Parts: sequence; C-alpha cells; structure tokens
Amino acid sequence: MGTGANSASPEGPGARPGEAAPDDTGCHILHVDMDAFYASVEIRDRPELAGQPVIVGASGGRGVVLSASYGARAFGVRSAMPVARARRLCPRAVFVPPRHRVYAATSKEVMAIFGAVTPEVEPLALDEAFLDVSGALRRLGPPATIAAYIRARVRRQQGITCSVGVASCKFVAKIASARCKPDGLLVVPRAGVLDFLHPLPVAALWGVGERAGEVLARLGLRTVGDIAHTPLDTLQRDLGVAHGAHLAALAWGRDERRVTPRVPEKSIGAEETFEADIDDPVRIRQELLRLSGRTAHGLRAGGYVARTVSVKLRLASFKTMTRSRTLPHPTDVAHEIYATACSLYSSAGLDQGARLRLVGVRVSGLVPAADANSQLTFDDKPVGWREAERAVDKIATRFGADAVRPAALVEDPGRPDEAPGGQPEGPEGRSRGAF
Repeated sequence: MGTGANSASPEGPGARPGEAAPDDTGCHILHVDMDAFYASVEIRDRPELAGQPVIVGASGGRGVVLSASYGARAFGVRSAMPVARARRLCPRAVFVPPRHRVYAATSKEVMAIFGAVTPEVEPLALDEAFLDVSGALRRLGPPATIAAYIRARVRRQQGITCSVGVASCKFVAKIASARCKPDGLLVVPRAGVLDFLHPLPVAALWGVGERAGEVLARLGLRTVGDIAHTPLDTLQRDLGVAHGAHLAALAWGRDERRVTPRVPEKSIGAEETFEADIDDPVRIRQELLRLSGRTAHGLRAGGYVARTVSVKLRLASFKTMTRSRTLPHPTDVAHEIYATACSLYSSAGLDQGARLRLVGVRVSGLVPAADANSQLTFDDKPVGWREAERAVDKIATRFGADAVRPAALVEDPGRPDEAPGGQPEGPEGRSRGAF
C-alpha cells in the first residue's frame, strides 16, 4: 500500500528495494508535513544538539512546549504541554527559546519549493500544506515521484526533513503523512483507501474529539471500519445530523474538498501569557502596546488594513473576556490599534485589583491596503504615524526586532525578552533605540 518512515528512500518513489512502486494513479493530492519543525530548525542551526532531546518553548512556569524533537517525544513530551510537565517527563531535555523569525523565513523557503512544483498549494500552518500536483504530472512524473522530489529538495536546501502523504483526497493524504512520520513517504492507492482507513482508531477521523470519542465508545465503535458499517441514522441520532453524516462520509474515504491556494487572512493578532498574574494597569497597558505593535507589523507585512480591533482578557480564574470595536476607517497603524485596545480594556468593567493571566490584541475585517480608502483626520496624524512605523519596519528588518521600540517598553526589567508567541530577542550587545 505504501511505505513508512524507515523504508522509503528520500530520492525514490516510495517502494522498498525490490518492490514494485505503489499504484499512485489518481492520487494527485499531497500533504507535506515538516518533522518537529521548530526543533528541527534549532538542531540544524546548532549541530551540537543532534541526538539530544530538544524542546522549543519558554522555560518559565507558564510556558508551553511549542515543538519537541523525536528524542523528547519518546519520553511523552508533546506540543502545547506545559513546560513544567515536560521537564518532569524529560529531565535531561535541552530547552531552547523560540526564534519565530527564523521559523517564518524557513517556512517561506519551504513553501517556495512547493510553489515551484505547482501553484496549487494550500498552506495550513508554517510547517504543513496540501498540494494538488495534477498539473505537474507531465513535467515531473507521477505523484509518488513528485513527493520524493519534494522531500529531497527540502532536505538538501533546508537541512531538515518532512513526511509526505499521497492519496486521492485531502483527508486520506493528511492521515498518511502522519502515519509515516518521521521522514517518510506513504502512498495510499485509490483502490486501497478502505483497507488503509478501516483498521484505524476512530480518533484518526477529523471531527472526533473528546466528546465525540465518548459517544462512539458508548456505541461500541472503536475503529473507522466500525463507523463505516454503522447505520447513518444511528450516527446522526447520537452525534447530530451534520456531524454524523460527516463522519460516515470520511469513514468511506469520501472527501470532496479541493486544494484552495492562498486562503485569505481573516484576522491577525498576538497574545501573551504572563509569568505571574498581574493587576497593575500600567503593566497591562505596556503589554497592549507591545501586542499592538506586533499586530500592526503583521498587517503591514501581509499588505492589509483592518476595520475591527479586539482585546482578549483572561483572568486568573481562567474566565476570558473579549471586547471589540469597529473603527471609522481601516488601519495598519499600531498607535491607533493601541489607543483602541486601551479604551476597550478600560471599558471592560474589571473589578478593582482584578488579576490578569493573559492579554491579547487581534484585528479583523481585513482588506488589502492597496484597495482601502482610509479617511484620515484633518491634521493627517495617522499618516505621520504610519510613515514612522514603516520606517521602524525597515530598521527592524535590517537590525532586528528590538533595534527600535516604544520608550514605554525600554525599561521593563521584570519581563523576559522571549515568551511563548513572542518575537526573538536581538543579538547580545546591540544598543536599542526608543521612540
């Protein structure tokens, strides 16, 4: 049916030596997934980490694991796990602070490799994408050969590995890439889809979370094949009409979704979990300023302006509040986003001394900046701020994210430079400007 992680040559089409290549006729959908992406990039850039259990994430008590090498995963460490638990599971792990700019740059180059194969690329995250290679078959060969080519190019150009699932639909291709990790290539022939799917546990299906898993277990359904052979009305009665029909279709390998290139951004934002709960409005506004800057930079980098600003406030009790406001004109200016975020924070109705665990800033209602007709104030202050912030973007691109920053953020000794979701710190010894 295909090959797993240790049996496929990165240069070959996915067959063991002496075996016929799997039948990939009609299998024009590829799911490419980088292997332990952040951790692999760190090991690539620091060869002394090779062979060690590496965990990417802030080492503070509130941090979470962003990525774990397969050496760390052998101890049970997983992404999104609190670092305190990861440290208990793997005491000898090497913790590495995240470098998001490096990961984004590597992702861009990997996506360029995909784009050289086919324009039909649908990124799902920095480290994975669907490809429809039907238009590349005459030029590059059958799908399994294209998959092997992609794996070899990623390894040779980036020094990291990826796993590729090849199938006739997106759902099966994604499962295939997960089943052949790490560093594997798995072809699921069109005629072998049910043989591949039906022995898998129900959790392999998209849409089977904790609650759905409990319902299926109560019905005695353990495998995908069990779901496939359960009457549809039974599934719909216990799971709901839409959800039951969805799982039944997947269990029979039916997934009609097309690869959709360049899905438009719906929102851009950033959030921060504090090392300790805080109740100081000055500190909270400082964080809103930092997050507004990151959000505005993301807008400008993507060529968007936004109509709506939202703030997210999570109390020490884990109660989460969100507040939003639509602006009179779309913006990509941090100064305007920050002013709105502060106003939303002030009007949130928090009790005196309320302690916050997390704050976030997000913008939505995105439109291309080139198409936006911003209605500027009479004295054109937004234009002045926009020009200043674009100048800061150029400085940051050349000298690093911390080369220039708001004066309110320069004196902040109580906060580490790097935290989950944060920007990478600048090189040691660099003087930093303020504005």
